[in-house]
Amino acid sequence: MIGNDPDRFGLLTRLIHWITALLVIGMLGFGTYIARMQVDMSNFHLFGWHKTVGIVLLALIVLRILWHRLSPPPQPMATVPGWQRRLAKGAHIALYGLLLAVPLTGWIASAATGIDVVILGTVTLPRIAPVSQAWENGFFAAHGALTKLLAAVVLLHIAGALHRSDGTLRRMVSGKTGPNEKRPLG
Repeated sequence: MIGNDPDRFGLLTRLIHWITALLVIGMLGFGTYIARMQVDMSNFHLFGWHKTVGIVLLALIVLRILWHRLSPPPQPMATVPGWQRRLAKGAHIALYGLLLAVPLTGWIASAATGIDVVILGTVTLPRIAPVSQAWENGFFAAHGALTKLLAAVVLLHIAGALHRSDGTLRRMVSGKTGPNEKRPLG
């Protein structure tokens, strides 16, 4: 089943989720590594890969938002307490916002350097900021701060998924509901 239904996450939702998760976790480590480097010609390609994966993540999150408008994900199971549903909803809103903001701030900061933002080694992205030291410094600072916040929200998301006993993690991995789980609220 490609699309979501009231009981299950569809294949497309699960693929986008897990590809995004792997790329985000990889980028958190890779970004931390390259942030400590002095940019020069021997490592410039690493920054290009970082930008490429960042733009892929931006596209994936936009795709995910659009997909969820077309095929809404299942609601939490009826056994989940209201405060946990509200916390999960808040964490998801924060995740979506940060998954949009982190690559956008990186793109703006990179454009502000005056150096073309090139992804896949050949595609030059539109310049979305003026060449400006103030913009560069401000947006790279925002990019770094938002990345740290994203890491914290990712950890909260993982902890919530592991803590919940309503089968959400099983549904996100296999797409199947367990035999003893109550139906979603919606």
